[in-house]
Amino acid sequence: MSFKNLGICEPILRVIEEYDFSETTYIQEKSIPPILEGKDVIGQSATGSGKTLAFGCGIIQNLKAGSGIGAIVLTPTRELAEQVCSALKDFSKYQRLKFVPIYGGVSINPQMNDLRRADVVVATPGRLLDHIDRRTIDLSRVKILVLDEADRMVDMGFIDDVNKIIRQCPKTRQTLLFSATLSPDIEKIKSKYMNNPISITAKAHVDPSKLKQIYYDVRSSAKFSLLIHLLHSENSGLVLIFCNTRNQVDFITKNINYNKLDAIAIHGGFTQTKRSASLQKLKSNKASILVCTDVAARGLDIPGVSHIYNYDMPADGKEYIHRIGRTARAGKEGKVINLVSPRDHENFSNVFRINSTLNIESVDPPQVQKALMKQETMQRRPSTHGRNNFHQKQGRGRRN
Repeated sequence: MSFKNLGICEPILRVIEEYDFSETTYIQEKSIPPILEGKDVIGQSATGSGKTLAFGCGIIQNLKAGSGIGAIVLTPTRELAEQVCSALKDFSKYQRLKFVPIYGGVSINPQMNDLRRADVVVATPGRLLDHIDRRTIDLSRVKILVLDEADRMVDMGFIDDVNKIIRQCPKTRQTLLFSATLSPDIEKIKSKYMNNPISITAKAHVDPSKLKQIYYDVRSSAKFSLLIHLLHSENSGLVLIFCNTRNQVDFITKNINYNKLDAIAIHGGFTQTKRSASLQKLKSNKASILVCTDVAARGLDIPGVSHIYNYDMPADGKEYIHRIGRTARAGKEGKVINLVSPRDHENFSNVFRINSTLNIESVDPPQVQKALMKQETMQRRPSTHGRNNFHQKQGRGRRN
């Protein structure tokens, strides 16, 4: 559907046209009209589905500049707060609204000054509560409250903070909630704080027909060498490599670079300045490989990902779905490569147990040269727990 048929005002339509957004996504088509009418909306959609423009239209079109803070957008991570704030500024280039990002890891004093002139605040829960406790933010005029990636906020332990913030907002307001999944905690928010919300479930953002998933059953000692071989041999665009720990992220990134490939890292141990610098390298094409943990990647909307590597298999099968959902978007092909060493067998079996319909093809590991290692790491003795079950369930005979 065309954006012109949704009731969007001319200044926003001009921006949409400049960005060459010709057709709406499903979540935009179904949610923008009720949002513009001031109704509460629950949108079940993943990162990258176009939801920022959807709730952004309501904020930009229905708020008046210079009237105090009229909208709060809560996000789970600093990176997402920056991304959402930047996008909203772009969408409102022909309006005069003042958008302010609020998150931890940086000095709070400049934020205090910015809040005095803010019309819209995009914030992480913890830092917003800091300002509420310091009485450096006035929420009495909030007309629109957006909970973006609500399931991630729940997963990261922010549910109590979110509830406190909601209670600080005026009861007469519009509440917009977007989440990939609807957990019991989110259902409680719906029943307690929302007014007859319209529920919209977006179609799957990843095209299964464009997504190829494979796994290599590989010895622990050969795992990194196989990764380097594949990074050199695969026709890749932007690559994401997932690890389960910060130490593993640091180790893998350092040694990928030692093998003359350009990789950057992001994990929870980085300062905000370092995280921003890493992402800037990715955006400016100075690096094409991002090594990260699940927590650090939450909320990041990174377009153009062609390959996902699971260097460590996630313990949670739902996390696997979140990982692979970052490729095969917008009609483009994507590939997921799982490097399964003996210590990954139990987690890989869990992935199949929770997602029984996954079509992950087994491929024989090729013979590869030993990769350069700048830093050796202590290898745990591989666990054999679940090894026999793994081979039975995954069907070792399926080779191509």
